[in-house]
Amino acid sequence: MSQENNNPARSPLAANPWVILANVSLGTFMSTLDGSIANVALPTIAGELGVPIHIVQWVLTAYLLTICATLPIMGKISDMFGRSKIYNYGFLIFAVGSALCGLSNTLTMLIVSRILQALGAACLMSNSQAIIAEVFSSKGRGRALGITGTMVSLGSLTGPGIGGILVEHWGWTSIFWINVPIGIIGFIAGWFFLPKDKNLKKNQPFDYTGSLLFMAGMIAFLYVISGGQDWGWLSPSVWIGGGLSLLVLIGFYFWEKRTRHPMLDFSLYRIPAFAIGNLTALLSFVALFFTNVLMPFYMHDVLGFSPAKTGYTMMVYPLVMAVVAPLSGWLSDRIGSYSLTTAGLLVNALAFGLLNTLSTQESAWMVGLHLGLFGLGGGLFQSPNNSSIMGSVPRNKLGTAGGLNALVRNIGMVLGTSLSISLYSSRLSYLCPISPGEPEAALSALHTVFWTAMGICLLALLVSVQRLRTRSNDVRTG
Repeated sequence: MSQENNNPARSPLAANPWVILANVSLGTFMSTLDGSIANVALPTIAGELGVPIHIVQWVLTAYLLTICATLPIMGKISDMFGRSKIYNYGFLIFAVGSALCGLSNTLTMLIVSRILQALGAACLMSNSQAIIAEVFSSKGRGRALGITGTMVSLGSLTGPGIGGILVEHWGWTSIFWINVPIGIIGFIAGWFFLPKDKNLKKNQPFDYTGSLLFMAGMIAFLYVISGGQDWGWLSPSVWIGGGLSLLVLIGFYFWEKRTRHPMLDFSLYRIPAFAIGNLTALLSFVALFFTNVLMPFYMHDVLGFSPAKTGYTMMVYPLVMAVVAPLSGWLSDRIGSYSLTTAGLLVNALAFGLLNTLSTQESAWMVGLHLGLFGLGGGLFQSPNNSSIMGSVPRNKLGTAGGLNALVRNIGMVLGTSLSISLYSSRLSYLCPISPGEPEAALSALHTVFWTAMGICLLALLVSVQRLRTRSNDVRTG
């Protein structure tokens, strides 16, 4: 810690960067938590607001789509106007959006409030890693990013459990009201403790055309992916919608290549550590969300666990990761990221293979042991991978890089959720078209999903081993 404290270039609060880390960890946990906390409240919301369940799903979809569409934009704005400033305003926007969610008495108001809430979350997500990478020296960056990576996982994976407790005791609005005091405390603390912004680019023109093209293309693409299972993957809606969204995104790419001040700096992808780290992160999150989405189905439909028992068993994953990720980040500061990311992906691939040995008669502790392997693998992989990504880019582009890294994570979540449910449903319908609730059929369909996830994880491993070419530079930058 003394090495970090002796670095005068980090921030006015360099004597205690851990206070900054605590503030960033709070924002990271809160913004990722709300991506999943509303899952268990959807039936209650649908009943009280009088809307069908397939419509109320937009409470979740609107949040995720808004984050994915605005993360790179927020990262660019942060590089222009200040990472700490935009991050701290994110607390305030998130708190206001949460309060409006709690006051909502119609689905339309709730969805609009969730969009506002997501804009605040995008401000937080796009800058958390950038602030940490700037505040901590290379020798402490991995450990600090390990802690923020833990917050991401804890927020994403504990959401359903926390949401269930709040809904059961205080109603569905409590899952939003709880954010208000946290957001206000975070904003006040950030106002005093976050580092002052320097080397801003306020006079640089903002790429409005590129931003609009990106938002339109990304929202359309993820909307098609999310609705593909309901519409049918071979339906005209999917093919036409998917084709048009890809055309818009291709147009966005060529626009960004020709404009003088692009919203998304594609030159970052010429940095090997940045490109490899982002691609492996995308594939890793796709694979891991196969587990996050479908293991509750296995425990409920096949093993007959109660919701509470399922929730407690699922908590093994984030709890193991909460222990491993900071240690992995600390190690990456000393030995580099190559060995740790490779080991993490190998453990995850092994864990997916072992899931296929589970039967229709398993105890909660046995399932928990299998999920603990994912916590080990994810903890080994994510912290060093994030450190490698953020340590490879110029300091004045940390906001853009952080936004892109968070975007990759969220896209991986959306793709993993949509693809795993689609694969599971299709396989289950094929195996048991009349009575899809049969445990044996459900288990067979789950095995297909887990073998597929293992393949995606091994593909990520093949990409990740390319770090060997840049290993010497990676050790220097952390």
